[in-house]
Amino acid sequence: MKEQVTQGTRPLLSAEQLRLTFPGRRGAPPARAVDGVDLDIAPGEIVALVGESGCGKTSLARTLLGLEKPTAGAVTFAGKPLDYASRALKAYRKRVQLVLQDPSGSLNPRHTVYDAVAEGLRIHGYAGDERAAVSDALSRAGLRPPERFFLRYPHELSGGQRQRVVIAGALVLEPELIVADEPVASLDASVRGEILALLLRLRDELGLSALVVTHDLGLAWNIADRVAVMYLGRIVETGPVEDVLTAPQHPYTQALLSVLPEAPGDPVVLTGEPPDPSRVPGGCRFHVRCQVLARGSAEEAGVAEACRSEDLPVLSGGAATQVACHWAAARAAQ
Repeated sequence: MKEQVTQGTRPLLSAEQLRLTFPGRRGAPPARAVDGVDLDIAPGEIVALVGESGCGKTSLARTLLGLEKPTAGAVTFAGKPLDYASRALKAYRKRVQLVLQDPSGSLNPRHTVYDAVAEGLRIHGYAGDERAAVSDALSRAGLRPPERFFLRYPHELSGGQRQRVVIAGALVLEPELIVADEPVASLDASVRGEILALLLRLRDELGLSALVVTHDLGLAWNIADRVAVMYLGRIVETGPVEDVLTAPQHPYTQALLSVLPEAPGDPVVLTGEPPDPSRVPGGCRFHVRCQVLARGSAEEAGVAEACRSEDLPVLSGGAATQVACHWAAARAAQ
């Protein structure tokens, strides 16, 4: 049973009006990778950030990690604005750790498991018992007895074991939050459940918070307390995972859910690819692909023109269920 995070708790990590743009290619306008995002993550909360490839999820995650400096807006951690001075960032990255999707690419093939896990301790000048810290991290990550793995190399491990080593490398610094970018995408189905169960157990045992970046709504259902659905640089629907995934309000969320095997009805096939982030459409940024607008339902609700011309406000980063959609707002008002 997922622990419910108490509403009103001060966020551990918070983004406010966050924007990240990149220079356009060959004279094109700047690409708006993150285009106005408010997002809070509470202590002990797991938030799933979901959406198609190219929607801005990884850019948002990198900005929250301090790997990219926002063009506008602010990131706050434990009540303090993120300081981009090198020493301050080093201290921050000890408290907020990244877990990547490809454990093979995350691990140096020439380093033993022990060295891979100890690397963070050495970077941060750890003065305690290194061997004990590495042993504890490997044990927490489910590699027991840990000494049996010390001298192994990545190629001697299974995919699931390699991912556990990556997780141990994050845990060894005793972070307060981890950002997991597609943490099980490269793993066999039989191993995915084990890694998800591990992340939940770490939250329960250590009070660890997590932002899980994924395109897989099934994964979000199994691990998250709250879900934020991202499209073209902005969060378009957010709320407790049970609310959003059992009663999605935004047409984009409905389309993403419709392709799951257990979803009722026919899958919604979205036309085309997400627009170029250097040319974000006016009005609702989803309207050029929206199945609700295409079938005339927005016209019936009297919001078709608003969909094409009126931008929607940035959703607040809190725990309440919210949606950025003219049609959904019209339905709620009826």
